[in-house]
Amino acid sequence: MSREADIVFEEVSYCYPHSEGGNLPENRCQGTTNAAASTGAGTALSEVSLTVERGEFIAVIGANGSGKSTLARHINALLLPSGGRVLVVGFDSSDPNTAFTIRSHAGMIFQNPNTQIIASIVADDVAFGPENLNIEHSELVGRVSDALDQVGMLPFAEADPSQLSGGQKQRVAIAGILAMHPDVLVLDEPGAMLDVRGRRGIRRVVRELNASGMTVVLITHFMEEAVLAKRVVVMDGGRIALDGQPAEVFSDPDTLRQLGLGIPFSMRLAEALIARGLPVPQPIRPEELKELLCSWY
Repeated sequence: MSREADIVFEEVSYCYPHSEGGNLPENRCQGTTNAAASTGAGTALSEVSLTVERGEFIAVIGANGSGKSTLARHINALLLPSGGRVLVVGFDSSDPNTAFTIRSHAGMIFQNPNTQIIASIVADDVAFGPENLNIEHSELVGRVSDALDQVGMLPFAEADPSQLSGGQKQRVAIAGILAMHPDVLVLDEPGAMLDVRGRRGIRRVVRELNASGMTVVLITHFMEEAVLAKRVVVMDGGRIALDGQPAEVFSDPDTLRQLGLGIPFSMRLAEALIARGLPVPQPIRPEELKELLCSWY
């Protein structure tokens, strides 16, 4: 594969373990073809093919149970495919010798920052990841400082994480990943437990990281976050239903509603303005709509 692609899914299928009749859990997909896996109960991914180029910012959306979080966990090798294969920065996740390497290149942020913070001092928590990479102390200090500065948390380096807000904790968790110098940042609904202000802070950090060249995969159920990405992938029933630029994906509200998804506020506003006879081109990005509205007043 070309190293220009940071992530490649090749007809990936996955079934979560289950148990029947009190037997030990087993994976219904193991030992089957992808086609068989796609029809088995408990299938979370069905023959998914996806390529994420270096430096891309994609948002993955879908209704509950659509497979978006399962897809994210394959990027970090927390889950291994039942069929097909996943390549992350050139490494095959199914190779048992590559898990550590993949996780050092593809950092992951979860919904609840409390599950990722383990130290009683912010700087110590951020240092945990690179310490496990055997980074020299002199370099480690610089990495911790730089990572905290990137997420706007340097003034809190000596603070107790338990005293921070949810948004601040999530930024500390991101700093812990950044200190490992990953190529890819995967965020699995990082704003799900945050208030509006906290989500706004995370969005700012994510956009700045992508602008600096980092590949970003954002799993989200907030449509206003999805429209900020350069590409949107819509999951449905373990498959990719839509894949394109936000303006393309959100140009068909009826299809999105059929997939159990809401419509971004900017899209709803544009629809309302058009219904009132105002000249709003479609599709239109949020920043373009803002500029249009400002030009009217």
